[in-house]
Amino acid sequence: MTSVSIAFGKAAADDRAALVGYLPAGFPDKQTAIRAALAMAEAGADVIEVGLPYSDPLMDGPVIAGAVYHALKGGTRIADVLDTVSAIADAGTAALVMTYWNPVDKYGVDAFARDLANAGGAGLITPDLTPEEAGPWLTASDSRGLDRVFLVAPSSTTERIAEITPLCRGFVYAVSLMGITGTRDAVSATAAGLVARTREHTGLPVAVGLGVSSRDQAAEVASFADGVIVGSAFVRRLTQAPDPDTAIADIRTLTADLAEGVRRAR
Repeated sequence: MTSVSIAFGKAAADDRAALVGYLPAGFPDKQTAIRAALAMAEAGADVIEVGLPYSDPLMDGPVIAGAVYHALKGGTRIADVLDTVSAIADAGTAALVMTYWNPVDKYGVDAFARDLANAGGAGLITPDLTPEEAGPWLTASDSRGLDRVFLVAPSSTTERIAEITPLCRGFVYAVSLMGITGTRDAVSATAAGLVARTREHTGLPVAVGLGVSSRDQAAEVASFADGVIVGSAFVRRLTQAPDPDTAIADIRTLTADLAEGVRRAR
């Protein structure tokens, strides 16, 4: 079992959903990003997604896109992403890299898998990699025992979900609505149905992302999903904080609040 599978298994044993938090590497700087990820883990996040900054983040809303631009402008590279993953893994928390496919392809798929595994990373979340183009990653991830998390969406047909889910390891990422990332005032009405449709094709945990920003929203998603994924709300806290120490405190507070939400009785 991978560290991600263990984390979801522990959450399930507690009869709750897992809390999955996202932060981009290098934002607002490398060390603050690492401190924020560790604070997130200490405050109740079960799995951490480390975003690999990319110049064309098509799926990301303005909050994350702005943070990614700042990280790239500050010189963040793949080595910094791997250092961040290593720090999280060394602290005992499962760490996945969230990345568009082009940087991995350019780096070299086998080399990326090797270096990610050596850093203690659990695997990749690949939002723009389709099953038809995933052959090299399937081979590389198998050779290194890495998780591969693909996405399903409200627009995914039954046939498409049946194609995607057998390729996943760790969990299946269910995008709760069509569009870019960002916090929402309410949980998408399509999310529960997508989770139910996905479960018809896999025994893996199904985690829901896009839009969650509060304890009540986390509790609502946790009532029907195996995992609650939060990104923009965390990045916004880093963006708005006047200094690194305040940023870390704010991340810790938000994580604890969301963790209380996923731990409510179902």
